[in-house]
Amino acid sequence: MPQLTDHSATDDREYDDSDHDDRGCGDREGGAGTWMSPEEYGASRAAVWTAAVVLVTDTDGRILVQSVDYRADRLLPGGAVDAGEAPSAAAARELREELGVDGRYPRGLAVDWIPADTPGFPPEMRFPGEILHVYDGGTWTPDRIDAVRLPAQEITGIHFAEPADLPALMDPGDARRALSALRARINGSGAALLEGGRPTAPTALDRLGVLRAPRTPQRGAWRGGTVPAQRPVSDLTGWLFAPDGRVLVLIARATGAARLPHPDAAAATGSAPLGYRDGEAGVHVRVAARLTGLPPAADPAYARLLATPEQVRELSDWGPPGEDELAAVHAARARLGLPVPARTPLTELPDEGLRW
Repeated sequence: MPQLTDHSATDDREYDDSDHDDRGCGDREGGAGTWMSPEEYGASRAAVWTAAVVLVTDTDGRILVQSVDYRADRLLPGGAVDAGEAPSAAAARELREELGVDGRYPRGLAVDWIPADTPGFPPEMRFPGEILHVYDGGTWTPDRIDAVRLPAQEITGIHFAEPADLPALMDPGDARRALSALRARINGSGAALLEGGRPTAPTALDRLGVLRAPRTPQRGAWRGGTVPAQRPVSDLTGWLFAPDGRVLVLIARATGAARLPHPDAAAATGSAPLGYRDGEAGVHVRVAARLTGLPPAADPAYARLLATPEQVRELSDWGPPGEDELAAVHAARARLGLPVPARTPLTELPDEGLRW
């Protein structure tokens, strides 16, 4: 910041070029460089609004949005930060006022810069721009959702929306921000920095636009072991483990949809039946194996990434039986002698392939 001084400072001091800071308002008469009075420095600083919202999901991975009585589109719960209030405190206060739910939300998912020329603000509002903090409200159980109590006015309802439906329900910038925050939560690498809802340093999930298309439901009951002989098989996919315990997942470049690969998509050892899910057209069979290599990409329609099993589940719509499948996946990982993987941003693998 520029050096500050008061009006008693004289301009006949010896000029030292090391004092010069190009971020100042320019030279004073007499060569005093960027020295500014506190009043001048305060007046030079940009004034913006500050707000805080909270991203909450249910156990199916859908996002809580609320209807309000002053606009047609949906919003994440939250609102303006009061003077002298910390953003995280504002987030807790807003959820208490809007949903009747007490809680603390210390983990940030995103910080968004909303420029002053953003469409939709009436000119008489003199919108100066806004810094908006997105906090992680976690996954709410049915009991906690049932405990929501709406106020007599302002909030007219809540519901949980599929991530891909947000652009149809929300203002475009709000939808981009919510999806960016959800991807940051899945990545687990800290808060994303956004400008107009867009990450300044996009991750693989951002570049591929995951969750912009509806997830394919696979909600049938999970059953361990092999498929009974009389049951038709709808599809066969694999939990294919890298040496660090993460698994291979495919992302469709055109839609951002995630799916597990066919077991033949890579070189693997130790393949064994893991279980299956009931489906309308047959059963969805899963096997588990240890990856030894990945051939050059044969299908340019898909990107190949490594993810933790939990991240794969968060990109999928498996319903409550997903927990049973996840437990079976970790049991298979342990049998293969592989470590519990740390949650890190999903890693896109090279098209030329690799070996472990």
